[in-house]
Amino acid sequence: KKKKVILIIKKTQTLHVKKYGHVCGASIISPNWLVTAAHCVQDDASTRFSQPATWEAYLGLHMQQKIGDAVEKRNLKQIISHPNYNSFTFDNDIALMELGAPVNYSDYIRPICLPAPQHDFPSGNTVWITGWGATREGGYAAPVLQKAQVRIINKTVCNNLMGGRLTSRMLCAGVLRGGIDACQGDSGGPLSSPSGTHMFLAGVVSWGDGCARRNKPGIYTTVTKFRGWIKEKTGV
Repeated sequence: KKKKVILIIKKTQTLHVKKYGHVCGASIISPNWLVTAAHCVQDDASTRFSQPATWEAYLGLHMQQKIGDAVEKRNLKQIISHPNYNSFTFDNDIALMELGAPVNYSDYIRPICLPAPQHDFPSGNTVWITGWGATREGGYAAPVLQKAQVRIINKTVCNNLMGGRLTSRMLCAGVLRGGIDACQGDSGGPLSSPSGTHMFLAGVVSWGDGCARRNKPGIYTTVTKFRGWIKEKTGV
């Protein structure tokens, strides 16, 4: 069973599909833009996830069923999925969402810092995952925002554990003994790396083999690899 600490975190936002509720997480990078995972915005047989009108963004939320005064709700104006996203390998699993109107920053709504392309997140570094995803494999979404501490895992070690499926645009984080991980519903949310008083967006929750299994760390999109693309599309 996953051990997670319930805590308010200011930089994770929930993305709801109208009539369905929480589907994915995201991170605020400016008053107008969110970063999420490309696999969150791919159409399926029943829902056009690629269309802005499908979604509502709730910013500053802590409990899914409690829309308090601190929460700001926004429609989406535009969704930009990375053009090279591969739905089989999850390579380039990153997307951008433009809000219909700018969000107002507050004690509960803050942007996360984007790392420079040369920013290094060394193996062994402590990082944080946050979201409303399932609290165990095959379980239900969490009603309250969850937060867990994991570590960056050596790329070569991780690639061996994951059967050689990593690309140069993926990074691994977790606890190899198992028990702590992101899970279904956390997709698109942040892998956050503290540095002094700032928090940097090291990764975007992407994929894994189950949740919190021993020797099966979580796989994240490496944000530094997409810094130029984010700047080109958003100006941020």
